Amino acid sequence: QVHLVESGGGSVQAGGSLSLSCVASGRIYLMGWFRQAPGKEREGVAAFDSNGGTMYADWVSGRFTISRDKIKNTLYLQMNNLKPEDTAMYYCAANSQSNGLDFTRLWPQSYNNWGQGTQVTVSS
Repeated sequence: QVHLVESGGGSVQAGGSLSLSCVASGRIYLMGWFRQAPGKEREGVAAFDSNGGTMYADWVSGRFTISRDKIKNTLYLQMNNLKPEDTAMYYCAANSQSNGLDFTRLWPQSYNNWGQGTQVTVSS
């Protein structure tokens, strides 16, 4: 059983930065960050596989950095130059069975474990 706990959300002004953390328990292959704004579908932000490979959504445009500490079993997301449209609930996700295929790693259905989410609010 995999357990994920996110932290680090909060409120910032546009242009500011936030760092999210996700502490995981259990054996994990693929980990990722997703977000969901009110009235919108959940979308992939970034993914980090067990071999060190990373993937980002196109709209990230270099503003976010995903990292992973395998010893601490912790996933991070450093978010810089935040915009009001980044306001959303951010979720950590993990796949305890495989890394999946490259092109699917930002798909919610590629993950079988989810955290409770942490709110990020960016004001203009």
